[in-house]
Amino acid sequence: MNDHTPAAASTAALTWERISEAVSSCTRCPLCQGRRNTVFGVGSREAEILFVGEGPGEQEDRQGEPFVGRAGQLLDLMLAAVGLSRRRNVYIANIVKCRPPGNRDPLPEEQEACIGYLRGQTSLLRPKIIVCLGRIAACRLIDPEFRITRQHGQIFERKGILMTATFHPAALLRNPGQKGDAFADFLMIRDRIGEVCERTELVYE
Repeated sequence: MNDHTPAAASTAALTWERISEAVSSCTRCPLCQGRRNTVFGVGSREAEILFVGEGPGEQEDRQGEPFVGRAGQLLDLMLAAVGLSRRRNVYIANIVKCRPPGNRDPLPEEQEACIGYLRGQTSLLRPKIIVCLGRIAACRLIDPEFRITRQHGQIFERKGILMTATFHPAALLRNPGQKGDAFADFLMIRDRIGEVCERTELVYE
């Protein structure tokens, strides 16, 4: 799969600024035609946890930041409950950087056009855990046949990076009964990153 970052030929040449500039001027797919703003990502660029959603919604398109609507407010509450924060110790991005019309799922060709930008962000961030928020992100990053209701909270490893998935916050707003399972996933993520960091510290002592 081809990388669509501006420095596809050289990982060493990647910078946050170059990728951000490429995203802001991107016309690789028709989603660019209806956007107000591209939605690059938000959070600490030293974060050990990367959360990935599927794409921006209406409020994200207006403000240029991922997860700022009602779903984003719920995500922030769940992060805070386990000692995490988009401003302090996690990074949040999406598969596609422009809003799909009517908040529909991003099409496979739209995901393909945009995935290189996420790869570039991941290369720079070098997270220890990637958390897919919802089915679309999990199918793209973990397994095309991923079943969120059955496989949420399971840990996978891809190229040395741990990966997991949990319910999208928007789905939790529609189905509040799943909040308990989602919170258990967040607790697991917090504990797992603690274990990973502890092992890393032991290696370098």
